[in-house]
Amino acid sequence: MMEEEFVRRRQWLTPDEFLDLVGLAGLVPGPSSTEVAILVGYRRAGWRGLLLAGTCFILPAAIIVTSLAWMYVHLGRLPAAGGVLMGIKPVIVAVVAQALVAFGRTAIKTKGLLAIGLLAAGADLLDAPPLGILVAAGVLSLLRRVAQRSEAPRMLLGPVALAAPAMLASPPGLAKLFFVFLKIGAVVFGSGYVLLAFLRADLVEHPHWLDESQLIDAVAVGQFTPGPVFTTATFIGYLLAGIPGAAVATAGVFLPSFVLVALSGPFIPRIRRSPAASAVLEGVVVASFALMAVVAVRLARAAVVDVPTLFEAVVSALVLFRWRVNSAWLVLAGGVTGAIVYALR
Repeated sequence: MMEEEFVRRRQWLTPDEFLDLVGLAGLVPGPSSTEVAILVGYRRAGWRGLLLAGTCFILPAAIIVTSLAWMYVHLGRLPAAGGVLMGIKPVIVAVVAQALVAFGRTAIKTKGLLAIGLLAAGADLLDAPPLGILVAAGVLSLLRRVAQRSEAPRMLLGPVALAAPAMLASPPGLAKLFFVFLKIGAVVFGSGYVLLAFLRADLVEHPHWLDESQLIDAVAVGQFTPGPVFTTATFIGYLLAGIPGAAVATAGVFLPSFVLVALSGPFIPRIRRSPAASAVLEGVVVASFALMAVVAVRLARAAVVDVPTLFEAVVSALVLFRWRVNSAWLVLAGGVTGAIVYALR
């Protein structure tokens, strides 16, 4: 959609310039689509354009998700709403599976990277921290590249992590909530679906701020609504602390994108030419894929609980892989189906 709007229709960028921005967005942590929007704004109108484009890209989705979160809190336990969510969850499993296949084709380029991905998945199953897994994968990939080429690294680019205070037990304060999402926004590369592994580790497993069902509900809302999948953070923030929580979670998860995109631009030519940087990023990407795969299996266990949900997940996957239907239509159909099945029980 951006290529159509910015290159073909408005001719703000040439095709090569647009691909350069997409490449830059893939080299820094954060949601790639949001970062491309921020970069386009910066190219058009400097710092004011950067802030305006990024805000306009995020704000509509954040408002819609906050409204849905309010409805979820007040209506989510009613039979009709429960049926809708029950029908949506299996579709989300199929959507994440489709993203996994597409991501895997890009991430797993060699047998060495496949091995790193399997190690990352194993570490995640043993409850190692996701950030530690990404860092370790980047280092392993760099060592693999050095061993292959027998040359010393000239430049090292790792995931940029912002310090966060220790997370205590629930209920979360606004400051803790902000720093949790600030950390997540600063280390998640590329696809918004990699966000799931960090959300599960930082919100479900240790602080127990959310349960598995609430997490997949948040993912469903983030997927169905327009805008970046990272607005899942907005939904979670509202569940934990109302409108202030939605605001600080949204600000926390997107702030690193603005900062990192603004700071990294001048260094991109050097990063692209560095074999060491390229190797580290390959490791980070394949580890992100592994984390995404593990969390997809866990979400499937929570979503596919009976024969109707299994049937819905399989049919959704077939439709997505065969005809490439827009996932929003499938989520809508899943919600309607779930409401009907729930009402007939």
